[in-house]
Amino acid sequence: MKQSLELRASQQLTMTPQLQQAIRLLQLPAAELSLEIREALESNVMLEPDDDTDTAAADEQSEAPGEPAVDPSEAVLGSSATDATQFGEGITVADHWDEPGSGDDSLDRHAAPSGSLQDHLQWQVDLSSLGERDRRIAAALIDALDERGHLTEPLADLLETLGGDGDIDEDDVNAVLTILQHMDPIGVAASDARQALRIQIDAMPSGTPGRAVARRAIDADWKLFGSAQQSVLRDRLGVDQATLDEALRLIRQLDPHPGSRFGETRTEYVVPDCRVRRVNGRWQVEINPEASPRIRVNDYYASLIRRGDGSRDNSLLREHLQEARWLIKSLQSRGETLQRVAECIVERQQGFLEYGEESMQPLVLRDVAEAIDMHESTVSRITSRKYILTPQGTLEFKQFFSSHVPTADGGECSATAIRARIRRQIAAEKPARPLSDSRLTEMLRDEGIHVARRTVAKYREVMGIASSTERKRLG
Repeated sequence: MKQSLELRASQQLTMTPQLQQAIRLLQLPAAELSLEIREALESNVMLEPDDDTDTAAADEQSEAPGEPAVDPSEAVLGSSATDATQFGEGITVADHWDEPGSGDDSLDRHAAPSGSLQDHLQWQVDLSSLGERDRRIAAALIDALDERGHLTEPLADLLETLGGDGDIDEDDVNAVLTILQHMDPIGVAASDARQALRIQIDAMPSGTPGRAVARRAIDADWKLFGSAQQSVLRDRLGVDQATLDEALRLIRQLDPHPGSRFGETRTEYVVPDCRVRRVNGRWQVEINPEASPRIRVNDYYASLIRRGDGSRDNSLLREHLQEARWLIKSLQSRGETLQRVAECIVERQQGFLEYGEESMQPLVLRDVAEAIDMHESTVSRITSRKYILTPQGTLEFKQFFSSHVPTADGGECSATAIRARIRRQIAAEKPARPLSDSRLTEMLRDEGIHVARRTVAKYREVMGIASSTERKRLG
């Protein structure tokens, strides 16, 4: 074998501690950010609350008298360093914020969190070997689960929300969905109770007594499970009573609503990260100062740093000063990113702000990312669990994103607007003559919106509205 030397050039993103910190802060909602800042103020003597916003910029750049310019090893995240808002590809939520060798890497560090179903599933995703793209899909699926753990949102809508730029297709979403359905609790993210039970049965060992009959019984009419109807079920399945009893005992061990046991959710008090209001006829976005408290470097402690002093105390002070600057710069980056994203969303959704849901425009993460020249994952992070105070109420950022449906005139209408129109039409119907899905489809077509009847049915079910037959009976 002939040996040779070969020179190759490649680019690689190095996750420096300051970049890791900036990315993590992008994701934090207001309440968690305030806690993070409070802990930093308690642990770092170089930091103090900035009550005077006019001098914030000067305080942020303050240095000890006579201290030389910061050397490259102390460079902060800024114009001369890699900014977190310029990256996203290959950086996942699961990236650890510890430097190599800084702590124990055992699974004890990843104790399962208590709290919501979403937290529990995200914890498992973070520990999985899924790549960046699949993690994005998993996050969208987890976010779309209801309190029972069922996935009621159409996959087509989720695919559109994920951007649909060619790197994600329906097969990708289905593949991640299958993985999610086999996480704990198994059967989560099923479309309904029947599918949740099927998934749990299929996951059992093939030799489990009663498994085959139980699988067939799940697909049968559940009304036959009652003792009075079991003879009909027994005949339909072609089994004796003992075999049926064994299958029913197995089914009773399953959970048709896997997410219900996570119902003890934590109470979260929503603090808007920003607000939008009309000023001189224009919509303006303002960052809520209560959601992002300002901090600065403490001049006194910074002045204690002595040039050329290699003592332990002096080194500790210099380390604290460096960490303080990193945090301040990361917070600045977060605020600027939030402002730009919010302004872009407000510009696109002015109709919604003025007239409500029926005027919501189609919008996906990719649209915002391209408009402000940021990576899509950065937009996803900064809009996750963030809220904005609007004339229509305090809304989560994700409510401004909606897939689109073509209209008769060649334009587009958002799925949110279509659902709002369906609600309006049903609210105005005569109780004795409720509108069928076909009639609703026709009424939407009269308004210039062409959607299939099955799409109308899916939207109606997602909103928890019964069918016309059930509405008539209830009425």
